Amino acid sequence: MVDIDLLFKIAAIGILVAVLHQVLVRAGREEQAMMTTLTGLVIVLAMVVTEISELFNTVKTLFNL
Repeated sequence: MVDIDLLFKIAAIGILVAVLHQVLVRAGREEQAMMTTLTGLVIVLAMVVTEISELFNTVKTLFNL
């Protein structure tokens, strides 16, 4: 079962990054907007990789591998 807190964290990061991206683009700082988007993506991917690692550990213990 997926932890609902993880989904809320990912959604909050997505909303925050989207708002920051729009503000920076309107201010004429497209490069910083792109870096903000990439940083948000890396943070979310790190969170997901941690969850996938826990899933693999659970599967290993379940099947005694």
